[in-house]
Amino acid sequence: MANDKIGDVAWLDLTVSNATAVKDFYQDVVGWNSEGCNMGDYENYVMTSPLDGEAKSGVCHSTGVNADLPPVWLPYFLVADINESVGAVQAKGGTLLTEIKSMGGDDKYVVIKDPAGAICALYYKKAVKKTV
Repeated sequence: MANDKIGDVAWLDLTVSNATAVKDFYQDVVGWNSEGCNMGDYENYVMTSPLDGEAKSGVCHSTGVNADLPPVWLPYFLVADINESVGAVQAKGGTLLTEIKSMGGDDKYVVIKDPAGAICALYYKKAVKKTV
């Protein structure tokens, strides 16, 4: 997914107890291909377009850093400053469902619940320009 503007859906993940069976489901239902992503003791999956090979989403096992994630499709919205966004979540009646976690070096994310109960993640990507 090449979304790199503040406010974009930068990634889409599904975290479930049996990622292998679920990635097979989405391969057959949606038509995606899958590529293994080595996580050390287990493998998660990057789901790719059958037309151009572009990464579309991830299907992950609910273990390791993903152990506390809900079994829902989880959009990751790109933010300019994760600490500022976390402050806004709390000030506006939202809830943090995880602590801020590191992803791939300097990138960070946090899973939140908005005041209506909807769940999403906020994603900070160091390489992204901070302009809207």
